[in-house]
Amino acid sequence: MSRHYENTEVLLQACLKNDRRAQLEVYDRYYHAMYNTALRIVKDPATAEDILQDSFLNAFTKLETFKGEVTFGAWLKRIVINNSIYQYRKQQKMQEVPLESVLYKVEDNNGAEVGQGSTERMAQKVLETMKQLKDSYRVSLTLHFIEGYDYEEISEIMDISYGNCRTLISRAKKSLKKKLMTSDHETQ
Repeated sequence: MSRHYENTEVLLQACLKNDRRAQLEVYDRYYHAMYNTALRIVKDPATAEDILQDSFLNAFTKLETFKGEVTFGAWLKRIVINNSIYQYRKQQKMQEVPLESVLYKVEDNNGAEVGQGSTERMAQKVLETMKQLKDSYRVSLTLHFIEGYDYEEISEIMDISYGNCRTLISRAKKSLKKKLMTSDHETQ
């Protein structure tokens, strides 16, 4: 029989005592959000899954360092993002080129459900267009717009100066806007 922990603090205390059920519950609570975070950065489901496993292992083995200054979810997300950025840099050093960056797929949006708002369609279009940006632009915009990090945090995560971070995000925004405008003209 599975115990359900209402309070995250109680759950984390059980995890500190190596309670496997408590660890499984933490995993279940945070899996989807953390997987999506990793996937947006590395763009590969298998790699995102590996990052997630490593991140949870890191979190459980270093749980005693969690001081509660931020929420547990924010602390875990930082671990996932750091591991994702590390993996991204490792791939860059190996000069791996994902197939998606060579062959762009144009997905048919005719399958959209009736009644979806134009805001949802636009958000989906922005996310799809971001996949076409060069990696540094995609990662910086993901961290800024989707994950909500400020320039200072992004500069630390990406190991670049604050000024370079602002420039990178500015250029990424311009590139995204240009691609969105180009695709709008093509569909008209």
